[in-house]
Amino acid sequence: MAITRRAAMTAPLALPAFAQTRWAPDRPVRMIIPWPPGGSADAQMRAMSESVTRALGQPVVVENRSGAGGTLHAVHLAREARPDGHTVGQMHLSVIRRPFLVRQPQWDATTDFTHIIGLTGWLFGVAVRASAPWANFREMLEDAKRRPGRISFSTSGVATTNHLAMEEIMAREGVELLHVPFRGSNEAIAPVLNGNVDMIADSSTWAPQVEAGSMRLLCVWSAERARRFPNVPTLKELGYDMVVTSNYGLSGPPNMDPGIVRVLHDAFRDALLSEDNARVRGQFDMPLVYLNSEQYTDFVRQRAAIEREIITRLGIRME
Repeated sequence: MAITRRAAMTAPLALPAFAQTRWAPDRPVRMIIPWPPGGSADAQMRAMSESVTRALGQPVVVENRSGAGGTLHAVHLAREARPDGHTVGQMHLSVIRRPFLVRQPQWDATTDFTHIIGLTGWLFGVAVRASAPWANFREMLEDAKRRPGRISFSTSGVATTNHLAMEEIMAREGVELLHVPFRGSNEAIAPVLNGNVDMIADSSTWAPQVEAGSMRLLCVWSAERARRFPNVPTLKELGYDMVVTSNYGLSGPPNMDPGIVRVLHDAFRDALLSEDNARVRGQFDMPLVYLNSEQYTDFVRQRAAIEREIITRLGIRME
C-alpha cells in the first residue's frame, strides 16, 4: 500500500516535466527550394534559413531542386522523406495544381503533405526589353491579334500560375501567344534581353532590369500598383478582374508530429516577421501573407478546389 501511495504522489510531479519537452533537430534541416538559385523565392527562403539556423541550433541547409515547373521536389516530400522534421520544402500553387493536370497524379496536396506555415507571395508582371515596339500592354495585344503565334513570352514553367494567367488573358482576348517555359524566372530573363523571346510574364526578377532601363514593365498583377513602379497599371486597371500573387508556404512530409510542426512553425514565423526578411521581401515587392499551420492547411484545401475549376475550364492537360 505504501508503494502505491508513493507512486501516486510522484506521478503528478513527473508529468509537467514531460509536457515541457520540446522537439529539437539533432542534425541539419534540409529546406528544398524547387527553383534555381537567384530568384525571388530563393532569396526570401535563404534569408529565413539563416534566422532559423540560429533558432534551432542546427544548420538549415538549402537544396535547390529545379524543374517540372517547380514541382520536382513534391514526390520526394510526399513519398520518400521521413516526417521527422529534418526535411521541409516550398509549397506553392503549382504543387497544388499539378494533380489536376495529369492522368496519374503522384500526390494530393490536401492529404500527402504536412502544411507548416504560409509565408508570402510574388509580384508578377509582364516586361519587355526597352527596344520593344509596344509602349503598353494593349498595344502588345493588338499586335498579337494581327500576328497570331508570332509574339512569345517566357515563364518559369508549364502550368505555373503565371503561365495560366497568360492563358486566361489570351482566352479572354482571343489572341495566340507563343509560350516559352524555363526552369525558373531568373533563367527566363536573358532570352528576353537578348531578343530570343519577346517578353517575360513572371515574378519580379525583372525588377532590376526595369529600374536600370534595359526593360520596360507593361503591367503588374497585384491588387494595387507596385510601390517601386507607381506608373505601371495593374491587370484590374486594364479591365481584367484578376489579382495574381500566388501565395506560397512551407510544408513537410505527411504525418508529422504536431509538436515538431509547432517548433518549425514558430521558428519560421519569427524568421518571416524579422526585419531582415522584410528587407528581402521589399527588394522583390513580395507581400506578407502569414498563415499559421491550421490556416495554411485550410488555404491549401480551398485552393485545390479553385485550381481544379480553373484547369477544367481552360481545358489544359500536360499528358
